[in-house]
Amino acid sequence: MPVSKTRAKLVDIARQLFAKTGVEGTTMNDIAVASKKGRRTLYTYFKSKDEVYLAVVQSELEILSETLTRVVERSISPERKIVELIYTRLDVVKEVVYRNGTLRADFFRDIWRVENVRKRFDCKERQLFRKVLQEGQEKGVFHVDDVDMTADLIHYCLKGIEVPYIRGRIGEGLDLSTKKKYVANIVFGALHATKKQ
Repeated sequence: MPVSKTRAKLVDIARQLFAKTGVEGTTMNDIAVASKKGRRTLYTYFKSKDEVYLAVVQSELEILSETLTRVVERSISPERKIVELIYTRLDVVKEVVYRNGTLRADFFRDIWRVENVRKRFDCKERQLFRKVLQEGQEKGVFHVDDVDMTADLIHYCLKGIEVPYIRGRIGEGLDLSTKKKYVANIVFGALHATKKQ
């Protein structure tokens, strides 16, 4: 098995174990045994369980980044694209956190370590928002003074509502169409755009 496939398999096995028994409840030996690789192989790729945990977080962020890139590349209007990008981003983060079961607690407890791993993803995400905003500017549907600043603001606003969104505290009691209407009103108002979804 090539080096990258071996490492990817170790990360995937670790993700499954972390989701089932938590990071604290999983040992390096558990990962080696479950992956059918020796401890020597595991330690070739990772010096510690902490490194494995951060690799799991990084792999999840890469999946999220690929998903967002697919949204940006769709042949839909910039108005629909920006709203879809926002919802996709929030929903995928929520799905990742819930899919990983007990890893969820570790994610919230170790938020600063996770933030450190997120730096590359955050940069890519801001680039994707810039691309959609620029497309909207060029098509005359968005009217913003500074595309870069607006992309940064959208990015940081979404980061700010991640935890309440994951915990279901945003829009409690509202149906999906009502939630989407509120989001569209805020987004399109900020971008001085008309809703043509």
